[in-house]
Amino acid sequence: MSFKVTFIGAGSIGFTRGLLRDLLAVPEFRGIEVAFTDINAHNLDMVTQLCQRDIDANGLDIKIQATLDRREALKRARYVFCVVRIGGLEAFQHDVDIPLKYGVDQCVGDTLCAGGIMYGQRGIPEMLNICKDIREVAEPDALLLNYANPMAMLTWACNKYGGVRTIGLCHGVQGGHRQIAKAFGLEKKDVDIICAGINHQTWYIQLKHNGEDLTGKLLEAFERHPEFSKTEKVRIDMLRRFGYYSTESNGHLSEYVPWYRKRPDEIMDWIDLGTWINGETGGYLRVCTEGRNWFETDFPNWMKEDPVKYTPENRGEEHGSYIVEGLETGRVYRGHFNVVNRGVISNLPDDAIIEAPGYVDRNGISMPHVGDLPLGCAAVCSASISVQRLAVEAAVTGDDKLLRQAFMMDPLVGAVCNPKEIWQMVDEMLVAEAKWLPQYGPAIEEADKRLASGNLLPTREGYRGAARLKTKSVEEMMENREAAKRNAGESDKAAERPAAAH
Repeated sequence: MSFKVTFIGAGSIGFTRGLLRDLLAVPEFRGIEVAFTDINAHNLDMVTQLCQRDIDANGLDIKIQATLDRREALKRARYVFCVVRIGGLEAFQHDVDIPLKYGVDQCVGDTLCAGGIMYGQRGIPEMLNICKDIREVAEPDALLLNYANPMAMLTWACNKYGGVRTIGLCHGVQGGHRQIAKAFGLEKKDVDIICAGINHQTWYIQLKHNGEDLTGKLLEAFERHPEFSKTEKVRIDMLRRFGYYSTESNGHLSEYVPWYRKRPDEIMDWIDLGTWINGETGGYLRVCTEGRNWFETDFPNWMKEDPVKYTPENRGEEHGSYIVEGLETGRVYRGHFNVVNRGVISNLPDDAIIEAPGYVDRNGISMPHVGDLPLGCAAVCSASISVQRLAVEAAVTGDDKLLRQAFMMDPLVGAVCNPKEIWQMVDEMLVAEAKWLPQYGPAIEEADKRLASGNLLPTREGYRGAARLKTKSVEEMMENREAAKRNAGESDKAAERPAAAH
């Protein structure tokens, strides 16, 4: 088989190398074309060197086309993997630090809440530019496989405004599935699930083992588990009150709802600092910064280590390669995909991006009808969907009033801030991130004037949050090289979770 796969944002070592390994583990794909593109020549060069060495070591006759010219990379592409982070770590820092001044304490800030909304404002215009390039130079009906966050917002914009068939992909369902099996003392392969909702708020609405429904026994299993009972307090509390377990980690979930991070003196009651994903303030920003610094410094050593082997047993769990395999070979794959709802989940809006079980084969991607989510679960998702819809329309139109309304409707921002504080916080974020927000020119000018007037509400300058940890230096990371390398190289930076911090 010969077709072209293009990676946009290929300088992302965590995703690019793993996704390429997964693709080239498929025997029929040993002759495909591969293109990498990025806006950072240095990152692109490092990742290309590493991946080309892997390809050569596996005896494949593939030469990566690496270019800073995105349209050149997209020419004749049938599949496009998008792993971009618009604004990089510089903008991500603003997403975390500015809301903290107003008491909005985020663990991640890349999906919802203040950080996720602004991440979407930066990402959506560029995703629409990417879609334009795909329409004009890629294969007709090329498929965009989006791994970039905020997943739902970007995928929503691409499908509604980009004119490109786009599916959003995430590893959250697999991680929670594995955790549920562990809580019961079972293997993941032996627990059948139906999981549905929206990205990062997907609910395990059915769990079965040998035909027996375990859903009603899950709360007790988590409450008595020696580790999860300490590290997953938010998820367990949501399970207790809504009846179903949510896909996303303790730290992620805590920032999507209004109840667990609104009072600084209560945040530590709900989180654990054994690993960042359990709720650390700005935890994902810290590990991404450490991972990038480590890769930059340690890259020569990566080139000396054994290349990755493209074998079935080394293949990861990311959905992307299995979707391409199903479409090209006809092998049936079942996964969880982010798509336009169109009635799949009947009590969520049709235009929303939902995450639900799907099947892939040569006929395409098929999404079975799920029906209604449990009413409480649907209500949680609906609150987030309202924020997403406002944020998408704001990003596309450059209407800062819609942007401010998205902030007001966000569950955690609304729990912590009053309207005047929200208006000023949005002003600060627009001005700080102006170079990535071309659609907001006039709004940024007005925001800048208001901030310069001096008539401002007091904020907590320099506040580090309830649970902020120091970003490690490269020298400190050298004390545990293996952990540093794993962090830099993994797309799922919480796949391995150390014991709880007691």
